[in-house]
Amino acid sequence: MTTPIDIREEAGVRTLLFSSEWIQGAMRIARPWNLELEYTREMMAALLLCDAPRKVLLIGLGAASLTKFLYRHYPLAHLTVVEIEPSVVAAARQFFKLPEDPKRINLIIGDGAEYTLNSSKKFDLILVDGFDEKARTGALETLPFYQACRNRLSDDGIMVANLLTRSRGFKASAARIAEAFEDRALVFPSCESGNAVALAVAGYPIEISFSDLKENALALKEATGLNLLPTLARLAQAKTCLNDTLVM
Repeated sequence: MTTPIDIREEAGVRTLLFSSEWIQGAMRIARPWNLELEYTREMMAALLLCDAPRKVLLIGLGAASLTKFLYRHYPLAHLTVVEIEPSVVAAARQFFKLPEDPKRINLIIGDGAEYTLNSSKKFDLILVDGFDEKARTGALETLPFYQACRNRLSDDGIMVANLLTRSRGFKASAARIAEAFEDRALVFPSCESGNAVALAVAGYPIEISFSDLKENALALKEATGLNLLPTLARLAQAKTCLNDTLVM
């Protein structure tokens, strides 16, 4: 059965919802390529660690915010997008300016967990943001899935997952990510929306100072307009990194 889609507009922002009040994505109509929701901006923190991903897997399309941002600002990137709901794909094309470019965007209607478990491809960046109308992720928060993500990463690849702190399974999901990636994972402090971004790596060791991260953030802002300095400030305040250094 296809999930009902609800498109709303208020104060210049168009949102995609399922049958509940649960927002699946948003786009500021005047700036369709920008990342409107805070958690989507934080998911791009991976770009502070991997300069220019060439092969990206996105699980969950929503309003196509992440897809459009990467498509616009990383012209050499090839994007594989797996979305289980055909109606979401149709809405993204009709209402959220999802580009039609099969050479750079491989759009697959299917189960993201099954795709990851059965694929043999390697990706520089894997972005996991898939929820149903009741904000459940199903197989996308299981240990076998996270292990499959790890196996699908290139040597300097990064997985980023959107988690919900108000979900009863939040801590268990974070623990499964840590187990799958042998504790090479970090959960950012929660956004005001209740979303928390988890970032995990499996390849080459990462050790980068906050001053270097800030430099990378300024370069990213200059290149794309995306400002991740508030994210770095929240990370520093949470004392999640020892001696002002991110080690993974």
